[in-house]
Amino acid sequence: MTVIYQSDKATPIGLRVPAPLVDPFGRTINYVRISVTDRCDLRCLYCMAENPVFLPKADLLSLEELERMCGAFIDLGCRRIRLTGGEPLVRKGMMDLVAALSRRLRAGDLEEITLTTNGTQLARHAETLAGHGVRRINVSLDTLDPDKFRRITRGGDLAAVMAGLEAARAAGLRLKINTVALKGDNADELPDLIRWAHGLDMDITLIETMPLGEIGADRTDQYLSLAMVREQLSRIWTLTPSTRRTSGPARYMKVEETGGTLGFITPLSHVFCEACNRVRVTCTGQLFLCLGQDDQADLRQVLRDSPGEDAPLREAIRRAIAFKPKGHDFRIDRPGAAPAVMRTMSTTGG
Repeated sequence: MTVIYQSDKATPIGLRVPAPLVDPFGRTINYVRISVTDRCDLRCLYCMAENPVFLPKADLLSLEELERMCGAFIDLGCRRIRLTGGEPLVRKGMMDLVAALSRRLRAGDLEEITLTTNGTQLARHAETLAGHGVRRINVSLDTLDPDKFRRITRGGDLAAVMAGLEAARAAGLRLKINTVALKGDNADELPDLIRWAHGLDMDITLIETMPLGEIGADRTDQYLSLAMVREQLSRIWTLTPSTRRTSGPARYMKVEETGGTLGFITPLSHVFCEACNRVRVTCTGQLFLCLGQDDQADLRQVLRDSPGEDAPLREAIRRAIAFKPKGHDFRIDRPGAAPAVMRTMSTTGG
């Protein structure tokens, strides 16, 4: 099997460039989120069960396989890679993978390497990440109250996250805070979180909780519509629509009084699938074409069946993209209803 190529008049004779990955709805896929582990050192109550069963380490892709996976997507025109988990910084040897991707960044094959983290391990790794060309990261943080943080994360230490943020800022990393809006936990704290983030020159994005996996709680008790939050915030501040776009699903506003940027990710109150440019690969090598659907392709088997040749892997990715669905079908409108999909966010990757 071979990779499909197209001609490019700007390309010197003799070189070939891959045809872009285009799904059935005409969307170019140029952004991949790759999970390096399903393990996490926190147990956030909206993300996973209190006592999760993690995968056997033998099921996970090795660092070498993760590098090959990233390389295949880069060779197919993906320009941005986000490393996720679980918590990616608990994966042993993680910096070796970042170093390998950094070489592709320096060569011009990649535009950006980013990371989503809970911040607990960031103090140890921030300087190394910056040294490998990482310029911005997302940090998940839902409260500034240590006791509330301990309860939401089931035992986490807010001080460790704050130390990580300080180290990241000192290393020159651009930070964006990701906050899940939770009706009974942080709804009244959202304005304070926004003021705090903007006061430190950090962007912040609010996210609606998503019906992914059994977590031992009813999400109708957690769900807070960001349409309602936005209306409430507009009574406090002047929110001006921004033309800013990133590779993710957030839509941005400028808060005129703080001068900062506020994003909204609204998988339930306002579906954002029309411009989806991304796919996710789990730490076991399963390519999920949509966060809220079960469409997937087993890339691990292809990797292991062709240890010295990546053409079959690239072709498997291209074939899978041809089946990317139009969008998700998230709903949280019936107490006790089953999740949209049974896998948790930590299994899929953020």
